Amino acid sequence: MKNNLSREQFFSVAIMLFGLFFGAGNLIFPPLLGKQAGSASFQSLLAFGVTAVVFPILGVVCVAKTKGLSNLASKVDKYFAIIFTTMIYMAIGPGLGIPRAGSLPFEMAVAPFLPENVSVNLSRLVYTFVFFLVAYLVCLKPSKLVTRMGKFLTPALLVLITVMFVGVLFKNPNAVTSPVGDYATSSTVKGFLEGYNTMDTIAALNFGLVISLAIKSFQVENEEKVIGYTVKVDLVAGSFLFVIYAMLAYIGMTTSGLTENVKNGAEILTTVSQYVFGKFGIVLLASIFTLACLTTCIGLITSISKFFENLTKEKVSYNKWIVFWTFLSFLVANFGLNTILKVSVPVLVAIYPVSIVLILLGFTEKYFGYNKFTYRLVCYTVTFIAVVESLQSVNLTLPFVTKLVSSLPFYSLSLGWVIPMVLTWFIGMSSKLLENSRSTAFNK
Repeated sequence: MKNNLSREQFFSVAIMLFGLFFGAGNLIFPPLLGKQAGSASFQSLLAFGVTAVVFPILGVVCVAKTKGLSNLASKVDKYFAIIFTTMIYMAIGPGLGIPRAGSLPFEMAVAPFLPENVSVNLSRLVYTFVFFLVAYLVCLKPSKLVTRMGKFLTPALLVLITVMFVGVLFKNPNAVTSPVGDYATSSTVKGFLEGYNTMDTIAALNFGLVISLAIKSFQVENEEKVIGYTVKVDLVAGSFLFVIYAMLAYIGMTTSGLTENVKNGAEILTTVSQYVFGKFGIVLLASIFTLACLTTCIGLITSISKFFENLTKEKVSYNKWIVFWTFLSFLVANFGLNTILKVSVPVLVAIYPVSIVLILLGFTEKYFGYNKFTYRLVCYTVTFIAVVESLQSVNLTLPFVTKLVSSLPFYSLSLGWVIPMVLTWFIGMSSKLLENSRSTAFNK
């Protein structure tokens, strides 16, 4: 039995976790934050880091400790565990996360530079076929995931992003503008909500098990050691994430005067890469987008296939699941990025708040010893509010209910669930204290 990782193994797992997290959303939203927040980028970036770094770190640790998302969600009840876990896997999997990661590098780094006589749909089909074929081949041997991602794919991605950042530093456009839109009135809240778009808190609920399995693949079998290494790996990966976010936000902030008419972070990076590197910038950007999205797809396909293999009690093998999810993601990716992004907003509004709450409860349970009632009351209350808000985001309202929920404090900031979460937590803790006092009195 081996109880320790070598330094090389430790950093390989940490860099792999960074690569699992760092995909499409992580690449395009920080530059947009920098551009729109302008001179208010620092506080916006810190708030962004809460939902894009801190909660994902906590999520990985929680899932590793409970040995899987299903076990964490079952602290509410078995029905919640089945429905919530399936929704999470479908959202970050073939329903949204994987197709978005497969489609985005083509749409933003390849399609704009295709000759006019070349079919975009056919080109997308060929690109996504090759993209998902590579992802499938890497996923075939999950035991080699650390080697392939931690030693090759992710380091290459880090080098490419650093090259772009250094290029901007040397060019020094220094075209910082004032905050615009919501950043002008509430830069901190806007930054916090923008972190939702990375989907990392949701993804963390899946990657926790992947990381613990990766550590165990090095013959570290002691559970306490596995948890300890998971926490350390998590902190290193989170630090990498925040540094890269800061680089990308800086790029968006210092070039905001040069990118007045762009609409998203991908267009910002396209404009900046061409401004700094000329034609080479196109190749650099295409490489960054492809590697970032490929590493995330590999992690997501692996985790969702492992989940459904366990759900079917291995009656359907892991290899069959990766074929199914890879092919399904390939089909969805060819609907186009815009269609996928339209679906993403209501889905994230519905499941992100309860993901945050579940992580908070799981992480603090050892300090408060929550009972089943507390988990159910808090999670179901937050889920109800989030679903009502999600329906309203697509112009679907429920008589009386929508009006009642929309009157909650901070609802206009998409944080209407916060006060009910706190109140139900206090109610749940009060019920536990009452139970304990009754039990003590009965024993006397």
